[in-house]
Formats: sequence, C-alpha cells, structure tokens
Amino acid sequence: MPDAQPTPTTRAARGSRIIARCRELARITDVPGETTRLYLSPATRDAHTLLTWWFRQAGLTARIDDTGSLRATRRGSHPNAPTLLLFSHIDTVPNAGAFDGPLGVLLGLAAIEELGHTPLPFHIELIAFSEEEGARFGFPFLSSLAATGQLTPELLSRTDADGISVAEAIRSFGLDPARIPETCQLPANTFAALEVHIEQGPVLEAREAEGDPKAAQLAVVDAIVGQSRFEMTFTGHANHAGTTPMPLRHDALAAAAQWVVEVERYAANYTQLVATIGRMTALPGAMNIIPGNVITSLDVRHPRDESRHAAVAHLLTKAEAAGALRGVRVQAVARAEQRAVPMDAALTLQLHQAAARAGFEARSLFSGAGHDAMIVASAAPTTMLFLRSPGGLSHHPDETVREQDVEAALATVLDLLLHLQPPQA
Repeated sequence: MPDAQPTPTTRAARGSRIIARCRELARITDVPGETTRLYLSPATRDAHTLLTWWFRQAGLTARIDDTGSLRATRRGSHPNAPTLLLFSHIDTVPNAGAFDGPLGVLLGLAAIEELGHTPLPFHIELIAFSEEEGARFGFPFLSSLAATGQLTPELLSRTDADGISVAEAIRSFGLDPARIPETCQLPANTFAALEVHIEQGPVLEAREAEGDPKAAQLAVVDAIVGQSRFEMTFTGHANHAGTTPMPLRHDALAAAAQWVVEVERYAANYTQLVATIGRMTALPGAMNIIPGNVITSLDVRHPRDESRHAAVAHLLTKAEAAGALRGVRVQAVARAEQRAVPMDAALTLQLHQAAARAGFEARSLFSGAGHDAMIVASAAPTTMLFLRSPGGLSHHPDETVREQDVEAALATVLDLLLHLQPPQA
C-alpha cells in the first residue's frame, strides 16, 4: 500500500488549517456578533456555499440531499466498492462555539486531501448533516434520521417557534420532502462510519492533570449513553407564609428541594451515572406565599440501560417519599427515552490501533451527550473519536480546541483509512 502518511510539518499545517476553516465557517451566522446557525436558515445556505468551494478544491463534487445535508464522495479503486462514511453536523445551538460539529466535517475533508490520489478499496462519503442540535424544531438528529430511514411523518409535521413545520422549511429551502427516501438514504453498501467530535466535557483534560498529556489528547468512544427525561410536578397547598405554622404546611418547594439534594447525592455515588435537575418553577412565586406547586425537570444518563432504569426507579421513589413527608403529591411524566448505543466493537478496536500506530494513546470513553453517530449506528458499523475540550467547555462561544489535538486526530483518521479493509463479499 502506498505510504501517504504526512510529514510532521505537513500535519501541523493541516491542523492549523482545520482550525482556521472552523473559525471561518463560524462567521456564517443567523445572528450578527455570535455563531447561531439553525436548521435550514439563510446561514445554512451560505455555509453550504463555503463548504462546497472547499470540497471542490479537494476534487470532490458536492450535492445537497432533501433534508439539506451536504454530501460528497471520494471514489475508491473499484466502481462497486463499498462505502465508508465520515460525518458530523454543521448546525449549532444559539450563541455556539466554532467546533461542535464542523470540526468533524472539516477534519474528514482534511483527511481526504491528505490521501491525494492514494487508491483505497472503498469509497468515502463525507456528510455534513444539516440538523443535529434540535435548536429550531425542539427535536434533534432530523438529518441522520432521514439518512437511516427513520424520519417519520410526525417529525416532518413538527413546528418551530414561528409555526413553520419541518416539511415547510424543507420546501422553502428549495428541497422536496417527498424525495427524502431517494436522496437521503445512506449507501446500501456502507460498511463503516466514523464521526470525529470534540469531547464537550472535562474528562480528557482531567487526565492531563494526572501527568500524562499524550494520553489526554484523544479518546475512542465505546458507547453513547442512554437518556431518560421527565417532567416532575410537586403539588402541595399554597398558603400564607406568616400565618401557617411549619408543622401544618404542605410546601411543594420544600419537598422538591429535599428530592433535588437526593438526586445529587445518589448520582455522585456512581461513576458513570449523571442526573440533572435543569429547570425548576415554583408557583405562585411570591415571597410571602408557601409554594403550592413546583414543576421540575429530571435528566438521567448512563451507558448501560439497566443501570439507568434502576436509577430512575430509585429517584422517582425518593420523590414520592419527599412529598409524602409533607402531604405533597408527586407526578412524573416521561418526556423522552433514548436507549444507550454501543459503538461497533471491531471498528472501535481498529480505531484504537490506528491511534497507536500514529503514536497516540487513545483511552476508552463513553459519550454523555447524544450524537449523530448513535443514529447512524442503527444502519452501519459506527465508531467515534473524541478530541479533548479545553476547560471542558462546549455549547459556548469560548469553545476551542488545541492544534496538537487536531493534528493527532487527523493522523489517527488517516492511519485508519490507510489500513481499513472492507469485509470480503
């Protein structure tokens, strides 16, 4: 096999260029002065224009599928060769950073550029998914769901804050929802898929603090956590704050507060479990009225579904117990349930081996956030590569990456591409 490994100087130049491209793309925004690029907004079209130009410079021809994802293919050495996917997303949360999503797309492009004319026994399809965050329609992964045949009529009918449905937004962008099965489906012969992404958390950087900076650069994801989300309602009795003795109160907020502390205490005792109360509203909300009603959220995540279900059962029981102490009724309504998704074991091992051959130790890590990879995994063997997030910061304008980490990720991906062999037909 021809040796297409870049020299260290070339690799460093590539890392710097990837970062510069991410920052240039981040200037394309719906809101001046920040990076906000929602699904099928005018900024999406401008992002497509810039990315298409870069794709063409690399010798790729780009097309837009009917959910607005930008896709390009590098042809393999045989017309009927199978396909490897490189992918991530280009939409953002409001007031985002430059790297959540676009880094994976632009690092994939850089790997293709590094390959040059090196023949490979497979095609590479590079996909810039147009929707992953769920910021516009309140539901994530619309593009990858379409690519895997899971975008339902119900999802197409979801509306944004202006009452525009997903289907209407697609039409307004000049695309056709009726053509989604034809233009969005992944290639039938896809044999492997890889998403490169920033970690969006502090775990890798914490390992650097342990004195092993090389090991802190990369991680290979072995699973994406499952999630359970609930809306919790504590219903007591509002009453006068000055005339109601403490033993005679039915304080919904006191019951909820006791439960919140229990949620934190319980989750802190399990290394892979996270549980979050992200929202709480107390009513009537006056200083001199005992709260009669409290509405809170509950978000529970774990890489093993059985452990997550056990944690949810425990926390819901504790909520009822906290309410019973005060004569407060508790109701839990499930809002979302997402199973844990393991990455493909064989492909994940090959990614570890690629990192080692490139000179980097990549630890195993589970992802606490959802990614397109969890959707693509339903249709093709899939794995993920993480780069550390300085400060553990993401979904924030100060989100960044280190040049040496981008270089390490590029070297790892390139090594994987040069050594990966599709299964024999």
